[in-house]
Amino acid sequence: MADIPESAIREKFLAGTGPGGQNVNKVATACQLRVDVYALGLDPDSFRRLKTLAGSRMTTEGELVILARRFRTQEANRADARQRLSELIDAALVRPERRVKTKPSKAAKARRVDTKKARSSVKAGRGRVRLD
Repeated sequence: MADIPESAIREKFLAGTGPGGQNVNKVATACQLRVDVYALGLDPDSFRRLKTLAGSRMTTEGELVILARRFRTQEANRADARQRLSELIDAALVRPERRVKTKPSKAAKARRVDTKKARSSVKAGRGRVRLD
């Protein structure tokens, strides 16, 4: 899990949607987590990956907004939002493996040409039979 400074996080609780009946209308259980991404101190590559992964959840001011309203209690939604934030930052910190370009070997090229010639001869023999 990524270490996220508490000073970079702001929490706000909103009226949630979904199950709960009248309780939903009375109690603010949905958790909106706002994180100042610049305060995280990420290197430029990780920041770019985080921006890509976050998509529309990242604001132009550099805030990452996560809304958690899956559960019926504030504590569960707070924990869910923090877990999702941590997973998102951990995913951004992972550097993708660099692809190594490869070329087909001479033997592979020869096999390909041989199979093409075999297919060609099969198809050439399919024409109308002429009696000369």
